[in-house]
Amino acid sequence: MSQSLNKIYIHIIFSTKNREDLLPEKNLNEIHSYIGGIINQNLCKSIIIGGTANHIHILCELTSTVSTAMLLQEIKRSSSKWIKRAYPQHPNFAWQNGYAAFSVSQSKVDTVTNYIRNQKEHHTKKSFKEELVEFLKNYKIEYKEEYLWS
Repeated sequence: MSQSLNKIYIHIIFSTKNREDLLPEKNLNEIHSYIGGIINQNLCKSIIIGGTANHIHILCELTSTVSTAMLLQEIKRSSSKWIKRAYPQHPNFAWQNGYAAFSVSQSKVDTVTNYIRNQKEHHTKKSFKEELVEFLKNYKIEYKEEYLWS
């Protein structure tokens, strides 16, 4: 084959440092839009970004030249700097060190999109911790509880 072809959808979840509520609801659209721009600048395709005051969900399409780790490093680095400038009331803003990333089949893109779109509603029923642990179990990802929240 003379070209590299792929279609890789990734659902990424990460939180603010210590899961603090540092992302005001009134600013979420602006923050999500900025992060979407970072994704697109890195030649990936942002499909939807959502979340709450303490965590972010991203559904994006990766290109063949960008790894999940590289993309997340750039998202966190650039958005942290921007958030500190745009919202001076949070001069020490930071994201958590880690992240969770899950593959999404083409047939489930709409389902995941709707899930991310309805984050506010989901979190009236379960906490971020409960949500993340549920994803880890559904994807059969082994984890150590003591490292998950540090």
